[in-house]
Amino acid sequence: MLTRLGLALALSLTALTAAHAAKTTLALGMAVEPPGLDPTIAAPVAIREVTWANLFEGLVKLDAAGKVAPLLAKSWTVSEDGLTYTFALQPKVTFHDGTPMTAADVKFSLDRARAPSSTNAQKQIFAPIDTIETPDPATVAIRLKQPSGNFMYFLTWGDASIVSPKTAETNRANPVGTGPFRFKSWTRGDRVELERYPDYWGPAPKLESVTFRFISDPQAQVAALRAGDLDAFPNIGAPELFAELQKDKRFTTVAGSTEGEIVAGLNNARKPFDDKRVRQALMHAVDRKTLVEGAYSGFGRPIGSHFSPNHPAFVDLTGVVPHDVAKAKALLKEAGYGSGLQLTIKTPQMAYASRSAELLAAMLAEAGVELKIVPTEFPAKWIEEVFRNKDFDMTIVAHTEPLDIDIYARDNYYFNYKNQAFKDLIADIARTTDEASRTEKYKQAERILAEDVPALFLFQLPKLGVWNAKLRGLWENSPITANDVTGVSWAE
Repeated sequence: MLTRLGLALALSLTALTAAHAAKTTLALGMAVEPPGLDPTIAAPVAIREVTWANLFEGLVKLDAAGKVAPLLAKSWTVSEDGLTYTFALQPKVTFHDGTPMTAADVKFSLDRARAPSSTNAQKQIFAPIDTIETPDPATVAIRLKQPSGNFMYFLTWGDASIVSPKTAETNRANPVGTGPFRFKSWTRGDRVELERYPDYWGPAPKLESVTFRFISDPQAQVAALRAGDLDAFPNIGAPELFAELQKDKRFTTVAGSTEGEIVAGLNNARKPFDDKRVRQALMHAVDRKTLVEGAYSGFGRPIGSHFSPNHPAFVDLTGVVPHDVAKAKALLKEAGYGSGLQLTIKTPQMAYASRSAELLAAMLAEAGVELKIVPTEFPAKWIEEVFRNKDFDMTIVAHTEPLDIDIYARDNYYFNYKNQAFKDLIADIARTTDEASRTEKYKQAERILAEDVPALFLFQLPKLGVWNAKLRGLWENSPITANDVTGVSWAE
């Protein structure tokens, strides 16, 4: 029997151990709530920010350094002709409902993604696939129609996640994947909760549960961090407060980078944007450096084409159509709009978009263009009106998918941009497996866009991360749009 002294000592030791035990929960903030939780059927990147690597997995993944790494495929080989990719799958993988994951599920997922009826947002990345064979439950052989220099890279995207035929139709609201975390609950308008999957095939994550909180207001994001309601906000929307947060020793603050290009999209099929002179005039009216200062407190790098500065093929083309108000006025007059021009811009509620739109309106006014700002709820209303129905003059959004210059070559994309030479070049790039040759062709594609201006190329979206100083393992940069928490832990 314990004496009073012994009992007190035991209780003290228990309390001391608990006090020093590492925390196993994480509350992480996001600016936008996803409209669903299946990354294989819809475009909004917020879906992948919750689910990629955490809940759903692909054959391979991108690591924090942007390198292709094994995931559901433990290894792979490529035939000498570059057309057949043979994947050896990890053993003993199960979906969160306990169903074993086999080669048949991989075939189902990729066939579903590339089917004529597919709504996969990146359907074009599966276009090179000719056949998918499953010689045994642990092996998948993918035969391509033609070589694809970026095929393995594309397979790292959330759009290539492996899903179960049993749950594919219900994953939007009740996702079932193979990742280290499984779905627990979704309180619409507030949060999604994940919990550790006890039968995960790989190393168990240190965290037992993760809560994704959705807070659109930048000031409220910072307030939640300061109050301790959030442990992390991987990309806060209040850049003007970032410098102040850097002084607070309670937080780790990192000014990193994303793959996101912030562009003011133009409806190229609608007058006056069907006239290249008007598009160039609008670009000449924009002072990118001032825009970055005003919209993002100087964080972010001006861009002159749709390409990430992180990529080795990046070329600084901001000088192709530089800030020149006099040139802007001259081009507008030449195009028949010397007496002025009235346009509207549909602006998502994200802080960077609304701030950028206000600055654009002031800049374009100097060239004689009146820009009316129309706030547009994102993602639902923006997706419906702009992305699907193309009912807009101008818009503004960050395109955060990596290496997505090919969107200007896609049929029926919301820019309504048609340039056969550019489309042919993108097709040639897709077939090119030599890295040096592909790099040079990317540079050619960048220049075509810089000169033709199908959108106003503004700046690269920065990643202003703020999190509790005791947190470890959060990504400082975003080589792919994600909040990968599989390696996150708390310091003891």
